[in-house]
Amino acid sequence: MSWSTRTVFYVSDSTGITAQTLGHSLMSQFETVETQAVVVSFVTGVEQAEACVARITTAAESSEHRPLVFSTLVDKDLAAIIDRANALHMDLFRSFLTPLEQELGMKSTHYVGRSHATVDTTQYIRRMDAVNYTLQHDDGQSHQHLDHAEVILVGVSRSGKTPTSLYLAMHYGIYAANYPLIPEDFERDALPSELAKHTDRLVGLTIDADRLASIRSERRPNSRYAALASCRAETIAAERLMARHAIPWLDSTAKSIEELSAEIVQLRALDAPLI
Repeated sequence: MSWSTRTVFYVSDSTGITAQTLGHSLMSQFETVETQAVVVSFVTGVEQAEACVARITTAAESSEHRPLVFSTLVDKDLAAIIDRANALHMDLFRSFLTPLEQELGMKSTHYVGRSHATVDTTQYIRRMDAVNYTLQHDDGQSHQHLDHAEVILVGVSRSGKTPTSLYLAMHYGIYAANYPLIPEDFERDALPSELAKHTDRLVGLTIDADRLASIRSERRPNSRYAALASCRAETIAAERLMARHAIPWLDSTAKSIEELSAEIVQLRALDAPLI
């Protein structure tokens, strides 16, 4: 483990998603620090909290630096146990809930896992339907019901269409389809006929050719598909085709699917509250 690597624990009495999301956001501000993540979910009793402290202690003993701990534990007694660990403990609920309680003049519910509960059945069902739709319309598998899509992502193979589509469906409940642009489309210099009627829903993804070649090489090493020359030719042709049809596009080279999804929602002015 290098001097700049820190073990980061994400401790939660539920899934740990909130702790990871907030913790990752904070750690991303320190670009030179490498992290080794450990997720400890469903810490709901004293025995589990003590076991978590033991894991943190072991990590501290095997490193020159004490671990970092981001926790979202509703139970103050369990949070106090984690406080005893040889680590920098950032209790995210305590940091935010206490001032909110003071400002709002009321106590929080202290309900474990509330942020991930399926409180709104309608929103939950929509999200599941959106995921099913996206899986059925991944990589141009189905041309049926494209008129139901709220956004259709287009781009060359391995430019990030599938993971971005799934993120839009899972986190925003957006009906997202995606369609590959292939050499035959570039030779015709035209969009696939299935997409011609839906240009108002299209968003393109492009990517740096070197990065694309690296990604494709992991899948098909030493192939024409992964050759830098092929990747460069495809990305140039795809951008030219998108420009011709006035399709807005985003560069996925150095952007996360979270960033791409947020930009797509804004770009197409989609009614997409995080659900």
